[in-house]
Amino acid sequence: MRRTIVTLGAVALLALTGCSSGSPSGAGSSADAAASPSAGESGEDLVPIRVGAIPIADTAAVYLGADKGFFADEGLDIEVVPITGGSVAVPGVMSGDFDFAFSNIISMFVARDQGLPITFVTNGTTNTGEEGADIAAIVVAEDSPLQRPADLEGKTVSSNLLSNIGDTTIRHTVDADGGDGSTLEFVEVAVPEVMAALERGQIDAGLVVEPFLTKALNEGGRALGWNYVAVSEQMDVSGYFTLEKTIEEKPELVEKFVKAMTTSLEYANDNPDEVRRIVPTYTQIDEATAQSMVLPRFLAQFNRSSAEILGKAAAKYGTISQAPDLDGVLPAGTP
Repeated sequence: MRRTIVTLGAVALLALTGCSSGSPSGAGSSADAAASPSAGESGEDLVPIRVGAIPIADTAAVYLGADKGFFADEGLDIEVVPITGGSVAVPGVMSGDFDFAFSNIISMFVARDQGLPITFVTNGTTNTGEEGADIAAIVVAEDSPLQRPADLEGKTVSSNLLSNIGDTTIRHTVDADGGDGSTLEFVEVAVPEVMAALERGQIDAGLVVEPFLTKALNEGGRALGWNYVAVSEQMDVSGYFTLEKTIEEKPELVEKFVKAMTTSLEYANDNPDEVRRIVPTYTQIDEATAQSMVLPRFLAQFNRSSAEILGKAAAKYGTISQAPDLDGVLPAGTP
């Protein structure tokens, strides 16, 4: 059996969106490839696949699946390649460098809106659904006069990426609270820098996600709103995608990948201690932070209703030209 995990020796800690949800702000070089014999228990050769995955807690399931042999059990020889975000994931899949890759759901909407023939095959991460204990929040300084999301009307708010999952969900949160999300002015600030930007008065509020959220709330930050929960108590943040051509021409390969990922996601969801164990092995998240951070849920099935809410919000605020065709974005058969 061979399992290859390419880890990052030096990666700037990521500005997630779903990264924790999202996308990193740094890049690193591949190193420390590990391998064992390339044959399954039956002696048959494994089929090699390359999967592009952002090295954040959200991708723990694919790393655990490789570590536990779930892909080898399906006859797949997986190589997990660390990437810096959608700007690498989408071209990598389009060019054939990756068979599958990880992306947040808004980035997928944008890619489909641009006519790219890619689609999700399985879910990746889902929020906890709990206000006060979710993986993303709108954070203000403890002494801020702002008391509720609607108070953000006309204010300056940060997101690690513009026209993506952070600002889209925050605008939606303001609307849901009776305010006008279109009046917010967004600026790009890396997640680890939000607290400093608040202290300097450069922003009124900012998107903070795990693994930085727990620390921010313990060190002078206050959650003004829980933007993922405002969308849905089961908001899917990200998933794994491939080319439509791959689904059509290599259905058995896709089926094996989906089956292995389903096993991996279920294992990660049922074994949070294993998630906390493996996260420091492929990220720069230290063990102490991994033990204290809020983890996402790892659910195999997408929630169509939350995707519909996100798609309408993305269209409303001009992130995409029109509400997405969810049948083209989500895996076939998603209820």
